[in-house]
Amino acid sequence: MQLVCPDCGAKNRVPDERLYAQPLCGKCKTQLMAAIPATLSEAALPGFVQGTELPVLVDFWATWCGPCQTMAPQFAEAARQATEIRFAKVDSDSAPQASARYAIRSIPTLVLFKHGREIARQSGAMAAAQILAWARRELALHP
Repeated sequence: MQLVCPDCGAKNRVPDERLYAQPLCGKCKTQLMAAIPATLSEAALPGFVQGTELPVLVDFWATWCGPCQTMAPQFAEAARQATEIRFAKVDSDSAPQASARYAIRSIPTLVLFKHGREIARQSGAMAAAQILAWARRELALHP
């Protein structure tokens, strides 16, 4: 399984049987499968999405957005419960080109990627259970 480090962007090969044994990045020693959303910069987002073989769920948000702030702990809880999905957050204000590239029109917006391609998106704040149900349903529809 190939995983991209959320901190340094290095691509790491992790044997499937070691995927949930807290593997570390070979370059910077960051935990690759931390059960928390990774904070990604505009520059790091494309490489993370393209290079990570697991599905990636990205939350586009902003600090001034009330619904984004409400959903943040729910998104973090979903990340703790769904270790088969990599969770990431991108601040739309700090990443205007990424927001434009992915046509983010409202926030919060969740974009689900599989094999580097967008397979679904959902706008609006959701509870952790709703996030997980939506993501797992979409992943089942796009094997």
